[in-house]
Amino acid sequence: MLKIGIILGSVRQERNGEQVAQWTYDFATKRNDEAVEYELVDLAEYKLPFLGAVVAEADQEEANAAIKAWSEKIASFDGYVIVAPEYNHAVGGALKNALDYLNPEVNNKAAGFVGYGSLGGTRAHENLRLILGELQVADVRTALTFSLMADFENFSVFKPADFHKDNANGMLDQVIAWSSALQPLRK
Repeated sequence: MLKIGIILGSVRQERNGEQVAQWTYDFATKRNDEAVEYELVDLAEYKLPFLGAVVAEADQEEANAAIKAWSEKIASFDGYVIVAPEYNHAVGGALKNALDYLNPEVNNKAAGFVGYGSLGGTRAHENLRLILGELQVADVRTALTFSLMADFENFSVFKPADFHKDNANGMLDQVIAWSSALQPLRK
């Protein structure tokens, strides 16, 4: 069984990412891929401190538990679909911070991207390609790019255009293929 984690990489309140991640998860599971299991992972459920920041002694146990839970959850997957907003021409700080806690957990795995923003999150994708390259994650070419102007009603209600389904299928096919191909390197 191949396990693919769909990671919601925004922690903002009232974030558009919840709708995008849920659509991605629903789309993926309805494909009924043989021997593939998808799981939605919400970064907001992991209260990670800033990497390297001083954590008050009273908060250290909770912080360490969050770091351990995040690490174990991410290590449990064979590949990833990262749902990333674009903030100020880049990946969001919370997602970057969460990725900084990882290394061996993600080595020799594959990732695809689902972005949203004024330009569909493409600049966040490019940031992620650099970050994941350093973490030895193979990123796939095809990505989903949802525009706040075209795929959201009033910039807040997610209504993706039908043409995105072709890219979703392509991206998922690539993530599955690469995650499968990389399995022998992880054993």
